[in-house]
Amino acid sequence: MSVSPVICFGQQPCGFFPRRYLFAKIQTALRLQSDIGGEIVFFYHDSDHDPRETRTTLRHRKTGEPFQFNFAFENQAQRKFSPLYLKRVRADWRAKTALQLPAYVDRRWVEAFQQVSAGTVADFCLDMYRRMGLIEGVRVARSSDAEFRRAACDVPEFFVDAPYEGEIARARFIKGELKLHKGGDSYETLPPMIFAKEHISPTRDTRLRWMQSVLHCTHYIAGAGEQAYLSREEAPEITYINRDPIDRSDEAYADIPR
Repeated sequence: MSVSPVICFGQQPCGFFPRRYLFAKIQTALRLQSDIGGEIVFFYHDSDHDPRETRTTLRHRKTGEPFQFNFAFENQAQRKFSPLYLKRVRADWRAKTALQLPAYVDRRWVEAFQQVSAGTVADFCLDMYRRMGLIEGVRVARSSDAEFRRAACDVPEFFVDAPYEGEIARARFIKGELKLHKGGDSYETLPPMIFAKEHISPTRDTRLRWMQSVLHCTHYIAGAGEQAYLSREEAPEITYINRDPIDRSDEAYADIPR
């Protein structure tokens, strides 16, 4: 019996306007779907914690000069260590940012931005991508979802969502201990805790098999960076597709579709 294609691409929340490489992955998936059919799944890795992932680089509409936006977070512990699905957006950030955006994007996108009311970074980004029409007809599978985590396979290297200074931090499990990376060779060891699968998310090196154990994709669209570290032998059943090239790939996509 033939298996209907499941075309997957993965990405962390990558700016409230998505980076152009994510747009290229989406376009590659749509093109492939038009050729072979099947379903498109966006593996939304909102368990990541790095605040640099959500930097949004836009170019001034008159001068062409780039400017980098990012979310304002409620506190430093959250900014540094909480997973993106739990990083809360500071209450005054949206209004302040909306005042700056007309110099960088079309009024249509300013209005869409103002309509987003999500309180966390991951939810805000995802809602914006939807309002831009980028993921219409695409199934979104979130790495933060407790059901997804419970269904995923066990992996030897992982992070644990653990209490820290009144917040939840994404701590690396290393030799039986929970560690927060403080920079360089410096780590802070957290108190031991009892955790279950719904507290666990994968490392970069175990993410592919963890994701595949739930999604069972037939095709995976890989970005330029992913191609360097994907352990394809862990999922040889997948057909790997390089995403379409795009210029200024690390900048934000804010074009108006024609």
